[in-house]
Amino acid sequence: MFNSLTERLEATVRRLRGQAYLTDDNIADALREVRMALLEADVALPVVRGFIEQVRQDAIGREIGKSLNPGQLLVKLVHDRLVTLMGSANEALNLAGAPPVVILMAGLQGSGKTTTSAKLARLLREQKKSVLLVSADVYRPAAIEQLRVLAEQVGAQFQPSDVSQKPVDIALGAVAEARRRAIDVVIVDTAGRLHVDADMMAEIKAIHGAVKPLETLFVVDSMTGQDAVNTAKAFHEALPLTGVILTKADGDARGGAALSIREVTGAPIKFLGVGEKIGALEPFHPERVASRILGMGDVVSLVEDVQRNIDREQAARLEDKLRRGKGFDFNDFRDQLKMVQNMGGLGSLLDKLPGMSGINPQAREQLANGKQLKQIEAIINSMTAKERRFPDLINGSRKRRIAAGAGVQLQDVNRLLKQFEQSQKMMKKLGRPGGMKKLMRGMGNMRGGFPGRG
Repeated sequence: MFNSLTERLEATVRRLRGQAYLTDDNIADALREVRMALLEADVALPVVRGFIEQVRQDAIGREIGKSLNPGQLLVKLVHDRLVTLMGSANEALNLAGAPPVVILMAGLQGSGKTTTSAKLARLLREQKKSVLLVSADVYRPAAIEQLRVLAEQVGAQFQPSDVSQKPVDIALGAVAEARRRAIDVVIVDTAGRLHVDADMMAEIKAIHGAVKPLETLFVVDSMTGQDAVNTAKAFHEALPLTGVILTKADGDARGGAALSIREVTGAPIKFLGVGEKIGALEPFHPERVASRILGMGDVVSLVEDVQRNIDREQAARLEDKLRRGKGFDFNDFRDQLKMVQNMGGLGSLLDKLPGMSGINPQAREQLANGKQLKQIEAIINSMTAKERRFPDLINGSRKRRIAAGAGVQLQDVNRLLKQFEQSQKMMKKLGRPGGMKKLMRGMGNMRGGFPGRG
């Protein structure tokens, strides 16, 4: 997400490098490029016009400090305006009501409402809230069963429903059951359509009127670009939306929806869906997203992801193993891969690492491709338990057997063995006294990394 926008903005900054001042001419040229970048990213035209005018006014007569060059100043001005455009701070869910607090999920079919309902339940469970999930989608029996399975995965309660019931009755029944069982939060997953229509709006308005939710969240697929903004506007006119959840933000979306929805609807973006995994939902922080757009990364969110997804006991065992001089093996390597997958995959990590927007697009695509992680896992699973513990045993004939078992080419196995060897060397360094401190110091040095910033 935001890749093309980031590349255009970085190119604009590079052109300003070496110039001593922001003049009327170079401001005009730079803002023309920023305008094109925003339009190509599918940001709504009225939003672009207002944004460019605000940045221009901020830049006119601005004295450049000794610590900034014109390119860096433009980055700061654009960053500050991006934050303002998307909202000044993350707006948390409103749970300040008598239990059960009701959260109503709205959106088109295929936007990811059902999965997002479960992801939201998982977040609330982490906050020690009891949650009841219910599906009011009587048009897709598979949606009811999907939510039941997901509820079990995230440790939430599930209220059964049936296609013979009326959606309003389903929602009211769930609230009554939650009240009887003293459950904190009820999440109502509603039916979607392929497009906005009168019947759909009438139904969800009736549910809203019956259960009176404290939160009415619009779930929208960020891959739909400008259509996402138009749909959000239609829902906001029909319902008092309290927030938006952008799904599939880890995909090849241009980012325009994230930059337009707040301005067009007035509803804040509260969460980003950043992967298929049930834990891949993160609070929307405008200042962090603005940093990602400008290629500065988002180390804070990255650290939060690690803290949320890492198995502390497993990490402690690995650290102890390394300190005692025992080698890093393929079982450890596989565990690290699973942690990366739980954090939304490599694509999600790349967006948060400073300076990664400047790498070769083809290399980036290969790194972000989830298939590569699955292929690596298949190769490791095709090894014997002994081979995973003692990788040096893997000779030519074993490689051929592993390749055949994983359904890959011999060169894929060789490539993985080479990558593993590099990981072994890094882990060996971490096992030495002060190794972890050196790693963290290195990550700290990455914070300033906007390519070409002067």
